[in-house]
Amino acid sequence: MLAITKASLHALFRSPSSVVFGFAFPFVFILVFGFIGGNGMFKSYKIAVASNADTTNQLYQAIENTRGVTIKNYPDQKSLDKDLQTGKIAGIINIQKNPQNNPPYIFTLKSTTSSNDQWPQFKALVESIINRLSDEKYPGRPAIAKFDFNFPRDISLIRKYKPIDFILPGQLGFSLLASGVFGVAFMFFNLRNTLVLKRFFATPISRTFIILGECLSRVIFQMLTAIVIILAGRYLFDFTLVNGFETFIELLILSFIGLVVFMGMGFIVSGLAKNDSTIPPFANIITLPQFLIGGTFFSIDVFPKWLRWVAEIMPLTHLNNALRDVAFEGNNLWDERWEIAILLLWGVVVYAIAVKVFKWE
Repeated sequence: MLAITKASLHALFRSPSSVVFGFAFPFVFILVFGFIGGNGMFKSYKIAVASNADTTNQLYQAIENTRGVTIKNYPDQKSLDKDLQTGKIAGIINIQKNPQNNPPYIFTLKSTTSSNDQWPQFKALVESIINRLSDEKYPGRPAIAKFDFNFPRDISLIRKYKPIDFILPGQLGFSLLASGVFGVAFMFFNLRNTLVLKRFFATPISRTFIILGECLSRVIFQMLTAIVIILAGRYLFDFTLVNGFETFIELLILSFIGLVVFMGMGFIVSGLAKNDSTIPPFANIITLPQFLIGGTFFSIDVFPKWLRWVAEIMPLTHLNNALRDVAFEGNNLWDERWEIAILLLWGVVVYAIAVKVFKWE
């Protein structure tokens, strides 16, 4: 088994496609987004509304109906605080009647320092809405509302949520997905097609150790690329590892779980493929939807509700969520037990199918 692992690992490092899809391709994306920095990235006008806000006035209705502004509802305070801390919303707005009635309403905005790239633009947008409503509803009178500049905008000083903190986990997940599906599918199909597996059968080695040897080499190769990707993000672009080495190890454990699940998908593709030209279509059916809507480049919150439901089924979405929560939020693996449980459930289903369709000859 170890001899097979060593030979297979040597072949992986000599394979241009393995190096490109497993390491170079995601690394290029990390470099691009790392050098872009925070300019123009992930600026959205998602907001929450204070529980005691007056939502019956024209100002609130105008903000609610403004294109590009999304009002998010949260089931609990913990979810709201999490999005505030990671800069996923511009802040919490509050509209109250002015006791002095001049102007009629007072508008306030709570936010954190992680949304410093959003609240100035959102503030300017609200001011333009206030000016428009004032001209329409109260010509020649004071504005319908004003910002309360005495209201403390920042709730707290927190870690800056950088674009690399979102992009790197997504690219790591993509690398694991591509390597697990494409790598395993092509590897076992070629071994079967070139009669290498048949030659293995002539040796005193069990089929289990043949598979373990080949899979172990793939795991070692991809774990090495994961280490390089994480460390490059950390030391080149200040990728957040909130608990240092402990977070690094937890990211590798999550990567291992994800890779094992995705390798099962590769076994399914290799078993279904009739020839090497049918592998890419089968593999793309599995990988492309996850790559596009699994939270690799963008949060799934930007999608319509029905598409978010589809995204939340996919294993890559849960792996990406767990990687980001551990890296930036400081969650441990137990905190991510539901994400891991869903990945493991996918693993059970995938390998049950793989056993049925896998072919040795």
